[in-house]
Amino acid sequence: MSYNGSGTFNINSTGQPVVAGTVITASAFNALTADLATGLTTAITKDGQTTTTARITFAQGVTSSLVTDSSSVSTGSIITAGGVGIAKALYVGTTANVAGAVTLGGIATFSAQPIFSSLTASSAVATDASKGLVSVTNTGTGNNVLATSPTLVTPALGTPSALVLTNATGLPAAQLTGTQTIPRVTLPTGSVLQVVNAVSTTTYTNTTQTPLATSLAASITPSSNTSKILVLLAPSMYIASTGSDVGCGFYIYRGATQVYADANVYDSFFCNVVSSNLRGRMNLQYLDSPASTSSLTYTFYFSAYNGSVSLSLGNSKAQITLMEISA
Repeated sequence: MSYNGSGTFNINSTGQPVVAGTVITASAFNALTADLATGLTTAITKDGQTTTTARITFAQGVTSSLVTDSSSVSTGSIITAGGVGIAKALYVGTTANVAGAVTLGGIATFSAQPIFSSLTASSAVATDASKGLVSVTNTGTGNNVLATSPTLVTPALGTPSALVLTNATGLPAAQLTGTQTIPRVTLPTGSVLQVVNAVSTTTYTNTTQTPLATSLAASITPSSNTSKILVLLAPSMYIASTGSDVGCGFYIYRGATQVYADANVYDSFFCNVVSSNLRGRMNLQYLDSPASTSSLTYTFYFSAYNGSVSLSLGNSKAQITLMEISA
């Protein structure tokens, strides 16, 4: 009956055991040798002449002393044509040489720092599209920052070609050299954003109450449609009048639109002496809200009352100044 399925080899019981003084029959002896032959035939030979027909269970594991070639698929310690299935943990006491790809269905845990031959000691690593580790260029030293909002400790930014300080809370005054553009939102209301100035020396004559344009004018382009324009007029004037009760009124025009009128001659320049001459400086100011970012021209006008008025703006001292004021 050979092996009983539990690994026990049982000798055929026919004619067994042999009794002393009896004749061994041919049938009993042949049955015994045939049973032994069957048992040896189904055993595994140590030189590998036979191939197992079922999985072999090793209660104590497999031990091999063959170390001649740990990386060969033909002379290594254990060779399997169909791979190795391990139900529990795998322990490798020395280097594991894997010629092909390794597929991990779970999490790989390293008790020591892994070493990848393709990466150098000074390389930073990242994952490529296939989730493999690749080297990236290192700049400086220290830890890699992978957060979406990292905190930089004393960074040296060098001289960047384009840098927008959107949330900067302070900037050293010593660093503000050359021409700088400061965001309007950082300036307080009422700040002067730009100043334009012009002068005139021309003489004009007006005999009517219709405002007459002069060459005392200046143009400005607001940087925002919320800005206000402060118009300052300081003409140094000589007024020659004919008749009695003669005076003149003053006006400011933005383009063709009159934005300020001081037509009451009693509040401007007035004289009730016949053929009198008036000299003096007129200081006039007006704060305009043009709601525009186009180029704007402000012009000084004047009118006559009850006679002829000759207005000389005189000696390069008649000035107009425009200031853009932040709102």
